[in-house]
Amino acid sequence: MAGGNAIDPKLAELTELLDEVRARVRERHAQQTPAHITLPDLLPILHARDAAYGKVAAIGRVNPRPGGVVNSIIQSVKRTVSRSLGWFVRDQVDFNQSAITSIEAVLAALEENNRALKELASRIAAVDTKIEIGIRESVEPAVRDFNDLRSHWIAWRADWVRKLEINEVQFLRGLADLQNDFHRRLTQLEANYRDLVKSQHADFEGALARSNNEIQQRLWADIERARDEFFVLVHEELRRLRQKAWMFSPGLSAGGGSASSTSAGMADFAELDWWLFADKFRGPEEYVRRNHEFYLDHFRDCRNVVDLGCGRGEFLFLLKEHQIPARGVELSQELVQYGRSKGLHVDHGDIFAYLGALPEESVDGLFCAQVVEHLPPPRVWELIRLAYSRLTPRGVLVIETPNPECLAIFSSHFFIDPTHTRPIPPVLMEFYFEENGFRERLTRRFAPAVDSIPELASLPQEFRNRMFGSLDYAVIGRKN
Repeated sequence: MAGGNAIDPKLAELTELLDEVRARVRERHAQQTPAHITLPDLLPILHARDAAYGKVAAIGRVNPRPGGVVNSIIQSVKRTVSRSLGWFVRDQVDFNQSAITSIEAVLAALEENNRALKELASRIAAVDTKIEIGIRESVEPAVRDFNDLRSHWIAWRADWVRKLEINEVQFLRGLADLQNDFHRRLTQLEANYRDLVKSQHADFEGALARSNNEIQQRLWADIERARDEFFVLVHEELRRLRQKAWMFSPGLSAGGGSASSTSAGMADFAELDWWLFADKFRGPEEYVRRNHEFYLDHFRDCRNVVDLGCGRGEFLFLLKEHQIPARGVELSQELVQYGRSKGLHVDHGDIFAYLGALPEESVDGLFCAQVVEHLPPPRVWELIRLAYSRLTPRGVLVIETPNPECLAIFSSHFFIDPTHTRPIPPVLMEFYFEENGFRERLTRRFAPAVDSIPELASLPQEFRNRMFGSLDYAVIGRKN
């Protein structure tokens, strides 16, 4: 070099030659088109092909070494060995040359593809140029139309945004209303469900209570029936025992106690089963108890009631159900034990002796049903007089007996009982009450004969009421 910045002319010429070669190669293997479309870079494939050519050319060659006799001999041996192995590596050489040929074919196809793309890009660029010219010629009207469209779009978009906001507010309000309605309906459904569950639970409890009551009623009915059957069996055995005792002791009293005016008639019929007689001709206990229910109003305020000749204790049981304190007196020891077995307060004794032992004005209620018709007439007067003396002021006396005003009683009821002495007309009974001091009296007739004898319905009503009215009556007197 001559000077610090001087360049060798040969080196400059060589550089220009290399640049020209690179330009031709790039032109041949173009990477970018006029339309700015990037093409595949084929230079790496060319470098790889040249390297492969070098390797193929190196097969069978011997590495050069420095001169000398020994080295010449060694080089000769290597060349001999290389030539002797030519047959062995021939196939490999053929394969390598075929592979390089394939690479050159692929490289040629890619170069043709790049040239086609470049041509296509040139044509596209020409079309773009024409389009650009056409656009320039029509751009001003299009711009004006676009500006009009843009202004209209801006105005429409503002109106659309406003309407969108309004619709959004209305939608949110509707959604809030729907949500409130949903919660209200949900609350109502929940309340209805709770009411339904509560109602079903109440119905279930009611049905369960009714079922329990029915089971209890059936149980108590079964117990009552078993008890009745047991008592029937017991009293049947007692009746047989009484019959046997009567056969061996003819003088024994039928009532089981001291003889009195109420038991004198029964002594003649000691072998008769009076328990079965009462069930058959007076009626079951439930029937008698229902007939006595209308007396309850006269004993509501009483606190010390005595049932004279209580028998099976129907009226005592009725008073006990209504929590009215009461006790009974009965001459038959068997009936006394029966009443006590039902939890009733029953004393054994004669009604006259029992009343005579009570202090004066010591009871506020006396009840005597179907007893006085068994007494001699003087003793009926004595019973009413004695009862008046033992009643407290405003105390009540009730006497029930068959009604002789009804002619049917003599053919169907009164004389069925062999211990009846004589019937007592209602007017006579009222007179007894009046003479013994009962100023307040009430006579009640019941048990119409037509219910027992349906044939009486064919008679005229007035005649039937006068001659065939009630089978029984009761006089109710209250002490002043």
